[in-house]
Amino acid sequence: MNYFKKISLSALIIVTASLLQAKESEIKITTINVNNGVYMLMGQGGNIGLSVGEDGVFMIDDQFAPLSAKIKAAISKISKKPLKFVINTHWHFDHTGGNENFGKDGAIIVSHNNVRKRMSKEGFIKAFNKTIPAAPKVALPIITFNDEINFYFNNEEIEVLHQKNAHTDGDSIIFFKSSNVVHTGDIYFNGFYPFIDSSSQGSMNGIITSVNYILSRINDKTKIIPGHGKLSNKKELISYRDTLIILRDRMQALIKEGKSIDEIIAMKPNADLDETWGKGFLNPETFLKILYGVIKDNMK
Repeated sequence: MNYFKKISLSALIIVTASLLQAKESEIKITTINVNNGVYMLMGQGGNIGLSVGEDGVFMIDDQFAPLSAKIKAAISKISKKPLKFVINTHWHFDHTGGNENFGKDGAIIVSHNNVRKRMSKEGFIKAFNKTIPAAPKVALPIITFNDEINFYFNNEEIEVLHQKNAHTDGDSIIFFKSSNVVHTGDIYFNGFYPFIDSSSQGSMNGIITSVNYILSRINDKTKIIPGHGKLSNKKELISYRDTLIILRDRMQALIKEGKSIDEIIAMKPNADLDETWGKGFLNPETFLKILYGVIKDNMK
């Protein structure tokens, strides 16, 4: 559709080649001790979750391939045990780029069915007019599930639940039940506007539904590892959910009024939110264009 063709080249570069924002040698992997053997690694791309203990290492997402050596080095500082499992929260390459490297090392890669399906063939993200090549066999998940799968690992019950049509059609959220930690994948962008991949059947309503579900499962002491952004908590997730509802309702109203995307951009309908939420990888104008397309598609 025409509104997707208008998205800026700068946004495309940010999303599809974010490793170029800094020289590989300058990217650092930061390790955050979350709780009870659960860690969060921040580098370039989606946040990584780790469970370490006597059974080995369980990892959530793996960022970009060029960072695999640094990620391995970071893990080695907190555990000498082997990496047993890698679970992908969804198919996007800033979360699955290291699959090939870790798969070659013998890690068992796990995901929702739709993640393997999308990675197995050439994909397309229409919001950025970006074609994604099929992943090599060794990078593909070798265990997939439909609704949920549980791991009993490192004295922890790890519950992995599919979330339907949220950020994509293959999103998973992961609860570390004993440690009171949840990894949300890209259902939660902490502190900035989210990317909703409608070409992968994502929707704003689906994200809101998923966030509400997460909120129903957590308490004030829960630590939240978002797909992007700093380590979070229930209060911040509530703020994010409330903001999503405002953004959705405003865009729906403008579309019902017959406003074009150019008219909406000129209106700056989210000016009161842009200062807080508009400083992430999607600037306010780019986010409006994506949201317009997502909401308009969902209103058909």
